[in-house]
Amino acid sequence: MKLSRRKFFVLAGTSAAATALVSPLEGLYARTAKGRRVFGKGYGELVKDPNGLLDLPPGFQYRVLSQRNDLMNDGTLVPGGHDGMAAFRGRGNTVILVRNHELSPNSSTQLKGPNPYDPFCKGGTTTLVIGRDRQLIKHYTSLSGTYRNCAGGLTPWGSWISCEENTSTPTSAPLGDPNYVSQFHGYNFEVPASATTPVKPEPLVAMGRFNHEAVAVDPRTGIVYETEDRGDSLFYRFIPKVPGKLKQGGTLEALRIVGKPQANTATGFELRKPMKVDWVKIPQPNPLDEDNVRFQGFELGAAQFVRGEGIWYGDGEIYFCCTSGGAKELGQVWRYIPKKETIELFVESTDVDELDSPDNIVISPYGDLILCEDGDDQQFLVGVTPKGELYQFARNAFNTSEFAGACFSPNGETLFVNVQTPGTTFAIWGPWRGNYRYDYDFKH
Repeated sequence: MKLSRRKFFVLAGTSAAATALVSPLEGLYARTAKGRRVFGKGYGELVKDPNGLLDLPPGFQYRVLSQRNDLMNDGTLVPGGHDGMAAFRGRGNTVILVRNHELSPNSSTQLKGPNPYDPFCKGGTTTLVIGRDRQLIKHYTSLSGTYRNCAGGLTPWGSWISCEENTSTPTSAPLGDPNYVSQFHGYNFEVPASATTPVKPEPLVAMGRFNHEAVAVDPRTGIVYETEDRGDSLFYRFIPKVPGKLKQGGTLEALRIVGKPQANTATGFELRKPMKVDWVKIPQPNPLDEDNVRFQGFELGAAQFVRGEGIWYGDGEIYFCCTSGGAKELGQVWRYIPKKETIELFVESTDVDELDSPDNIVISPYGDLILCEDGDDQQFLVGVTPKGELYQFARNAFNTSEFAGACFSPNGETLFVNVQTPGTTFAIWGPWRGNYRYDYDFKH
């Protein structure tokens, strides 16, 4: 659906006179919304947006903050491919968003910066400064010249780790090919939220060269947990030599399930049954001859996960999505608890109408998970209660592009999220349920 520029900039709010009644069935709530079954209380039936952008529950409203081809303050245009994102506390009650752009060398849109990592690559990050009134103050390029910056993660020391989801090398394609690159790719890059100009791109080679998806940091230890978007991916942790100083190197390891060496977690695991884990050291985290980090770990007994994607830390727990996991290949959510060294299958979709290919994930400050769908039809933001009940929180009402980059403002009042294509960033706010639980400034 092609949207006019005027329609995109309409400020839309949703409201409803009444909430649909639901009936309890053995403690599980069910109702129909947009032809899909939804479990859990949620926030009420989604209300159709008259502007055709986002359907939200009663009382919630949204604002479009930024979209592809907007002119930024540095004189460049907002590129497309909006993906992973995080929110940081800025000066004067502002919020700083650092946003990924999942772009390839042959993409039709490009992120431009003065010091790109690879001049043949079009991906990177942009930074947005949002006022207390949820209005955009300024936005600009903060990292350029990287390859398919899919997701990443925020750090306790105030930076965003942007992840490349591609392992191309200068010999992958010949010079002149649309996919030619001049550098090795498959790395993480760090972007301080405070950066007001493009950073000097420095690949964090010790964190591994593989199909990176996202990271989450345990603020108590400084250990960084990493997901990999492959059908036979592993779940990693990076133990830095100096917490908070990732450039100084460290040790890369992969998770192994005790008693189940080389386990394939696609099927055959019970819901919410904790399993003990340990870790195997990756001998060569930065192989330049081939993309084999996951093969190294698997040979040592590491468990395989089906397309590990979004990951988030909250209150001593780490949740991550496997987009194609499960017997129906519709997606899983796993929970890892560092203190206990246990992992468990928390959610597994058995019906496309329940959950369809969860990708990015965020832990709500109020306790629920919010999952960004990346399926084949309608796309929803799906909430998950602490009991594992599912509900729909938002629907992409204008096309079938995936949701991405869901994150909450530090005060917990605003949910920011992207729709990847054509590339739009929204702010959503309303009557959130429950008490504020998680401080994303990591001040526990």
